[in-house]
Amino acid sequence: MIGQLHSYVIDAPDAHALATFYAELLGMQVQGSPGDDWVVVSGQGYRLAFQQAPDLQPPQWPDPDHPQQAHLDVRVADIDVAEPAALALGARRLPGAGGDFRVYADPAGHPFCLVWDAPLPPPTEEQR
Repeated sequence: MIGQLHSYVIDAPDAHALATFYAELLGMQVQGSPGDDWVVVSGQGYRLAFQQAPDLQPPQWPDPDHPQQAHLDVRVADIDVAEPAALALGARRLPGAGGDFRVYADPAGHPFCLVWDAPLPPPTEEQR
C-alpha cells in the first residue's frame, strides 16, 4: 500500500452550499463557513472536501460531450423515502435508472446515484 484515501474533492461554484447539501444527504458534519474556498464534510469514517470553483461547467447527464467524470453512489434503505428527501435538499432527478439505482444531480450539477439492495429475481429454468 502506498497510502490511504484522505479526501474525495469536488469542485463547486459555492463550496459551503454544496458541502451542506452532501452533509445533510449523508448525515455528516460540515467543517467550514460560507465563503470559504475549501470546506470539508466528515463522519462515518469518510471525508469529502469541496473547493471553490466559480467558473465550474457542470456535467450534462447523459451527454458525452459534457461527461460526468466521476460520481458518488449513496446507499439507501428505502428509495421511496430517500428520493423525496434528496429532492427537498435541492437534488434533481436525471434520466437513467436500473433495478437498484436512480440518477440525480446535486445542486451544482454533479451526478450521483441513490442505490439500494433490490430483491433478486427468481432463477430462470436455465439457472435451476
